Amino acid sequence: MKKWIALVVLLFLPFCSIMTEAKGGEVYIALGDSIAAGQTPNRAIDAGYTDLIAQELMRSHQLAYFSKALAFPGYTTADVLKTVRTKEAKELLKNATVVTISAGANDLLRLVQVNPSKGTVAYKQVQVDYALNNVRKNIDDIIQEVQAITPKAKIVVMGYYFAYPHVHDAQKEGIKKELNTMNTILKTEAKANGATFVAVEEVFNGHEKELLPNPSDVHPTMEGYRFMANAFFKQYNERLQVNKNELPAPNPLTFEQIINSQKESIKTPVSRIQGFDHYLSLTKLKPYI
Repeated sequence: MKKWIALVVLLFLPFCSIMTEAKGGEVYIALGDSIAAGQTPNRAIDAGYTDLIAQELMRSHQLAYFSKALAFPGYTTADVLKTVRTKEAKELLKNATVVTISAGANDLLRLVQVNPSKGTVAYKQVQVDYALNNVRKNIDDIIQEVQAITPKAKIVVMGYYFAYPHVHDAQKEGIKKELNTMNTILKTEAKANGATFVAVEEVFNGHEKELLPNPSDVHPTMEGYRFMANAFFKQYNERLQVNKNELPAPNPLTFEQIINSQKESIKTPVSRIQGFDHYLSLTKLKPYI
């Protein structure tokens, strides 16, 4: 697994970042799962909360570098931890001044069986308890690994919204409790290690069905990602906010488009891929966040 992660990061690092002319600005590196990557409700990749944070920092002349090359759909906390420990990831992280981490949801959600047509969810409590304990241990290790690589960076752990607004009300209480427990774990471990936790469930409250329109998918719209970016800025600098009219035009790219274009680019590595500079490497996909 470690060799696979290192290979993916090494091959596709040049196509997953943006550089600006700003001097002394933030070097922003995003870690995590498909929420960090910007997956849409329709299994494509577009601008997510990490892109919107980078865009706002650039607009205010505070961005020197941004990359979400270390964000992969389907990643659990164990996967993120393995990624952070690779030589390639350490090289990318060593100059970071801001690091966001989205990890934990896949540890839990991969254990949840969802029936969109019936509006039901099911899971085994013992498995969930074990998974949440792994989240506790791994997120602690992830933060400490990042701190060891880049001691002066601001480390921000992002929380998660309620992922199942379309299930029957009677089905929501149990899974909401588990998601709340996961958020509590992320918050506790972030605070214990001197990192910042950003809660997002409250900003989604009352808008979940609108922001997560696909009953068969747990990913938000770009508007949902805007809510997340603004929750970040309330902690980072409340004077910065992403306005609705500042959202980039939708440019969803399928996994196949990204893979094929990046494969083609390897043949001519001196050229850039038009429209793909912000995107990440995708190989074998996992059906979770």
